[in-house]
Amino acid sequence: MPVIRSIIKSTGSYLPEKILTNQELEKMVDTSDEWITQRSGIKQRHIAAEKETTADLAIKAGHLALDRSGLSPQDIQGVIVATTTPDQTFPAVAVKVQAALGIPPGMAFDVQAVCTGFVYALATANNFITSGQFKRILVIGAEKMSSVVDWNDRSTCVLFADGAGAVILEAQESEDESIHARGVHSTHLYANGRHANLLYTDGGPSSTGQSGHIIMEGREVFKHAVQCMADVVAEAIEKNNITPADVDWLVPHQANIRIIESTAKKLGMSMDKVVVTVDHHGNTSAASIPLALDEAVSSGRIKKGDLLLLEAMGGGLTWGAALIRF
Repeated sequence: MPVIRSIIKSTGSYLPEKILTNQELEKMVDTSDEWITQRSGIKQRHIAAEKETTADLAIKAGHLALDRSGLSPQDIQGVIVATTTPDQTFPAVAVKVQAALGIPPGMAFDVQAVCTGFVYALATANNFITSGQFKRILVIGAEKMSSVVDWNDRSTCVLFADGAGAVILEAQESEDESIHARGVHSTHLYANGRHANLLYTDGGPSSTGQSGHIIMEGREVFKHAVQCMADVVAEAIEKNNITPADVDWLVPHQANIRIIESTAKKLGMSMDKVVVTVDHHGNTSAASIPLALDEAVSSGRIKKGDLLLLEAMGGGLTWGAALIRF
């Protein structure tokens, strides 16, 4: 009996023109290139222009994914945008993307799970497709994290950045039920609100009336990130009866090179099999995985048929993973 799976039809991304280097940050706050590099692996990041919104970034990434897919806007039945930095409290960024790209009326909404947002959005879209409700969904991770950074806080302003990445998921029937079939094979989502105080913003519509700034307990977040991401990746591997050696590429959330290296080490995976963009992208929250994915696809590293393991952790705390045959 045929199985319906969500395949990645195409990818796209967009990074703002402005690049902010560690050397430039040295002139803004009490920090150094050496300090930033040792603790995060970040050398530079992209920062959106003052009037450039999250929707602007999302639209450009979505447009590229649509162009590469060979599809028309009329072929897309839904839009899901993962973001924690929307243009407005409402409407959703997704409806702005829908309108700008000429996608006909249909499902469009935002998902908020901070850095795990893209995995949450991907899982949501996959469930809509495998249930038979939709055939094609545009999934985007987009953030203007510079808008919620306190530029006087040297512990956080050096980490976060802006950008957007997109994929088009398409339903495909297959008689192959094995791990070798293209598509999303499993998704794994978690949250633990008891640790919400480790990473949050000190504002919001119903509390202060303003978006607030990022507050982070760095050491505690690091500790939870390494453990949670290793656990959820191990769960995905066990669920699909594979070993880490079967995974062609680990595509992690780009928060910190030390977290990425620790996760790979726990899995016994070589860093040669890990997509790393944190050095030149910084932490773009929900945009980081699709940005990394698009870069690896565009450069030819990730090829059709490769087995990908996506994983992330963010404020909430939230974390999750997805196993996909590209």
